[in-house]
Amino acid sequence: MKDDHYLLLTPGPLTTTDTVKETMLKDWCTWDTDYNSLVQSIRSSLLHIAGVSETSYTSVLMQGSGTFSVESVITTGVPDDGNLLVIVNGAYGQRIVSIAERVGINVSSLVFEETARPEPDILSTYLSDNPSITHVAVVHCETTTGMLNPINEIASVVNSHNKTFIVDAMSSFGGMDLPVTEMNIDYLISSANKCIQGVPGFGFVLARRDVLSQCRGQARSLSLDLYDQWESLESNDGKWRFTSPTHTVRAFRQALTELEKEGGVQARYYRYHTNQRTLVNGMRKLGFTPLLPDELQSPVITPFYYPEDPSFDFDRFYEKLKSHGFVIYPGKADNSQTFRVGNIGSIYPSDIEELLEAVEKSMYWKQAAL
Repeated sequence: MKDDHYLLLTPGPLTTTDTVKETMLKDWCTWDTDYNSLVQSIRSSLLHIAGVSETSYTSVLMQGSGTFSVESVITTGVPDDGNLLVIVNGAYGQRIVSIAERVGINVSSLVFEETARPEPDILSTYLSDNPSITHVAVVHCETTTGMLNPINEIASVVNSHNKTFIVDAMSSFGGMDLPVTEMNIDYLISSANKCIQGVPGFGFVLARRDVLSQCRGQARSLSLDLYDQWESLESNDGKWRFTSPTHTVRAFRQALTELEKEGGVQARYYRYHTNQRTLVNGMRKLGFTPLLPDELQSPVITPFYYPEDPSFDFDRFYEKLKSHGFVIYPGKADNSQTFRVGNIGSIYPSDIEELLEAVEKSMYWKQAAL
């Protein structure tokens, strides 16, 4: 492995294929019909992956990181007289709360422990006791801990109370099955540089047409106006309102093609799941303990507790792993000292086996004790 090259074992940006990167060597004009046709093909492909009808749903691409797309949904989709409830069991649920608070949206939180799944019965009781709630938002895969939240059960509760349902599927869309129509999701949000394995630069929203069509003039931001962005894409055959990230868009088209060639979402899920189980089994043998029990763990990212050895220093461990060609993530959980290892991207079980060898070589605290 080259000295300046390493595998990103993170939840995004992530390791991409050479063929995805190579597509960015060509420049594209945002006004060109070939480019705008490319945008339209991406919008259709996203709906196909979600298994939804183009007559019922639409897709909207939005510049920026995934958080920009989350903010576009919250600040456009919730009207002035709306009341948003956010289910929180990690940093990314809390971020949705912060977005709403920043612009003065009426927002409340239903908070669970970071290492606990939200309980649908508690949600149902809360909605019964607070009938003024109009919108409910939840993070599907909370990468703070790697928690896979019970999205089907939450959807059933939200729908039974007839609330608008917003799902942050940033780290799950394209990498695991999400029956959007069955769950009656009104807004689903994800990003180019996650399970579809593109590069950073834009996010996207899948929205019910009848819900989004009611949002004209509601946005609290010009650049993040989801309705206006949708209207521009629809009426101008794929033309964005403002300069689009052309290279990132072209790379994403290639990434979508590669997802299809791999066998689609189910095949990608199987690879990610295999990566994750290979990682956990190997790390346990080396003495590391996962933060979550196996039944709560997503295939996206896995946190591990710091070793109990007082000489362990994450920065030193990180640099040693990086010298062997692997980059991991620091922990984000509030009450636990952890580091995180991503399992998604152009990463295969053989890469995880090599990582485990590198981890063993990087355990300086064990070597010092010999």
